[in-house]
Amino acid sequence: MSHVENELNSQPECWTRAAGLAAQHKAALPQAGERVAIVGCGTSWFMAQAAAVLREESGQGETDAFAASEFPAGRRYDRVVALTRSGTTTEVLDLLAALKGAVRTTAITGDPETPIRTAADDLVVLEFADEQSVVQTRFATTALTLLRAHLGLHTEQAVADARTALAEPLPAGLDACEQFTFLGRGWTVGLANEAALKMREASLSWTEAYPAMEYRHGPISVTTHGTATWMLGEAPEGLAEQVAGTGALWVEGRLDPLAELVRAQRLAVAVAARRNLDPDQPRHLTRSVILDAN
Repeated sequence: MSHVENELNSQPECWTRAAGLAAQHKAALPQAGERVAIVGCGTSWFMAQAAAVLREESGQGETDAFAASEFPAGRRYDRVVALTRSGTTTEVLDLLAALKGAVRTTAITGDPETPIRTAADDLVVLEFADEQSVVQTRFATTALTLLRAHLGLHTEQAVADARTALAEPLPAGLDACEQFTFLGRGWTVGLANEAALKMREASLSWTEAYPAMEYRHGPISVTTHGTATWMLGEAPEGLAEQVAGTGALWVEGRLDPLAELVRAQRLAVAVAARRNLDPDQPRHLTRSVILDAN
């Protein structure tokens, strides 16, 4: 079994542990009323997108999400939260250095024995969710679970649904599709982006992601026999029927959306196996992006 498979299978236990830590790290996490930016790179950026929507929709305060390299220098925040599994990503460390002394920063990481230890004002360590794999799974969902719990939005049903996502077979024929589109609404747009990234990383698939209401504004034109459209969360009225009319496979998001992401992670591994690819050796990728200062 690959590192990716082992790590994605451990997610229910990781989520339970992270939810239990939320109260312990309350002071390090965004406070109600603060203006907050959440940043990351790759997978962590997509988790930032989901967390930002959840926080703002819950009435906790204005919250934005940025790729660390695209943080708007002229905008003012009360706190910046950086998601970084490795603690070594160049863009995150550069941003935290630039913000030092000007705005309070919090880093959520899987490895404290890295430069992130001194880069941020506050540190939340999810060492039990750190990963050997290049293709990130459990750290991302565990960090988002921590933030959901901090907002009072985590439920035991999410953990139960994750177990279901790991146990139930994937829809028949799904791993044979030639193209995959993931859709979300609100906070699940970030999850759709992440599901598409997992498919690209692990299986080199042609994969896209969109807000569900935008899908009919052009992207549905690539939907046909041999493609799949997967909804994370509740679908807009009539969309399932419209996709079925194209001949594509429609996948309904029945579980907690974060558990649906676990199902998508499993799909990425299944498609990789079908194509004789090793998900632990994704093409052109490394576990952390560390840029040469020269």
